[in-house]
Parts: sequence; structure tokens; C-alpha cells
Amino acid sequence: MSLFKFSFIPREQKFYDLFEEGASNLLEGAHALLEMAKHYDEAPQRAAVVTEFEHRGDSITHRIIEQLHLTFVTPLDREDIVTLSHSIDDMLDHIEGAAGMLVLYKIKALEPNALALIDLVVRVAEEVNAAVPKLRRRRDLKSILRHCVEINRLENEADEVLRLALAHLFDNGSNAVEIIKWREIYELLEGATDRGEDISDVLEGLVLKHA
Repeated sequence: MSLFKFSFIPREQKFYDLFEEGASNLLEGAHALLEMAKHYDEAPQRAAVVTEFEHRGDSITHRIIEQLHLTFVTPLDREDIVTLSHSIDDMLDHIEGAAGMLVLYKIKALEPNALALIDLVVRVAEEVNAAVPKLRRRRDLKSILRHCVEINRLENEADEVLRLALAHLFDNGSNAVEIIKWREIYELLEGATDRGEDISDVLEGLVLKHA
């Protein structure tokens, strides 16, 4: 009589591969938003590219959750796997949301504060993309913390840019409709850096647990 064989070997590499794919896709999405800003005369087409990366991010998150259901022993706590994957996805959602609002609201040109926030979003994504590959090697875990510190610094800088941007809107005598449009765009961009800080918090927690 044959017996079913169950594998209790953790599929570590698969999870780490997917995390790295998600972080790389996040950075590509952020760069696509930056390219949209640089070639703003092509805003609708460039925004569609950002949306493609957002859809790809959704697919990666789905594959992570699917892998979680198929794996008996995971390399990290299940809750941390879910939180990290959703945090990366959430940041990309905000990036895509900002790109979409720029097109939907028919914004003619980008304000300097919007460009500053986009730059900060890209820099946060760069730090995430540099930090996530270090999860798979215990010897590299502590070096993740310097990326977390930089992400938090960038998020604080984004908070200040948001305050300045909103103050400029009101001080510049913008009409109510323009204020509503720009406020939503600014908050989506700053919100992307907030989600980056969420990623940083998860990474920091993983370092404390496993380093």
C-alpha cells in the first residue's frame, strides 16, 4: 500500500522571490509616475503605464496569498507575510491613484510641490527595493534598519511638503474646485510615502524578530 508523502520543507525562496518581485514592481511603478511628470504632455498614456504596474502588483499580492495557503511551514510569520505584501500593494495603489487623478481632473501642468512629492515617492520606493532583498539572508537583516531610518526621514519630509503645498493653495487665492482637486492629488502622493513608512515598520519588526 502506498502512502501519501507530505513535504514539510519551507518554500522560503518562493516567498522571498515574490517579495522582491513586488518591491521591484513598486519601484517601476514609481518611476513610471516620474516619467509621467517628465512627459506630462503624454499624461493619459503615461498614467496607463502606471496602472499596468498597479495591476501587476495586485497579481503578485494574489500569488503571495495563494502561496501562503499552499505552504505548511513559512519562513516568516504568516501575519507579517500578509502585512508586508499588502503594504507594498497599498503604496502602489496610492501611486496609481495620484496618476489617475491628474488625468481625471484634467490638470494642465504640475505644481512644484507635486513634483517634489513625486521625487520623494520614488526615493521611498528605491529604499524599499534596496531593503527587501536583504530579508532572505540573516546576516543582512540588521542592514535593513538604515533603509527604514531613511524611509521615515523621507516620509517626514513629505509631510512638510504637503503642509507647504496646502498652505500655498489657500494663500494663492485658488478657487474651491482647484483646491479640492489639488488637495486630493497631494494627499495621494503623500499617502504613498505613508504606505512606504508602513512597509518600513513591517521590515523593522522582522529585523527585531529574526536578526
